[in-house]
Amino acid sequence: MNVHQPRPDTPLEETDLFEMSNLYPKHTGLPMTVWVGVKGGARHDVRVKVCRTHGNMDIHDTAVVSVRPTPELIEGPLRAADLKAVQAWIALNAEALIGHWNGELDSIDLAQALKKI
Repeated sequence: MNVHQPRPDTPLEETDLFEMSNLYPKHTGLPMTVWVGVKGGARHDVRVKVCRTHGNMDIHDTAVVSVRPTPELIEGPLRAADLKAVQAWIALNAEALIGHWNGELDSIDLAQALKKI
C-alpha cells in the first residue's frame, strides 16, 4: 500500500499517476502508455488511465476507462480506434487488473499475468 501523502498544492491527477504503475506499449501491445493501480483509498471501482498520446508517456494528456462491468470511457476524450484497442486489452486482462486492484497481485505478479494484444 502506498503511503504517499500529496502536498496540498499537488494536483490530484499527478498524485493519482504517482500511485499507479505505468505500462508501456512494448508490454501491452497498445499504441500508448496505460496506468493501473490498487484500490487504496479510492472511492471508485477499478479503472485504467490511458495516455491519449501514442508512444511512451504524457501524464498531462490522459483519459480514464473502467474495467468492470465492461470497459467504458469514463473521462476525457479518446479516439474511437484507441478506445476499441484499450477495451480489447482490458477484456483480455480484466482478471489480472482486478486482482491487482484488490491487492491480490503485486506489481511483479501483475506484469507476469498481463497479456499483449
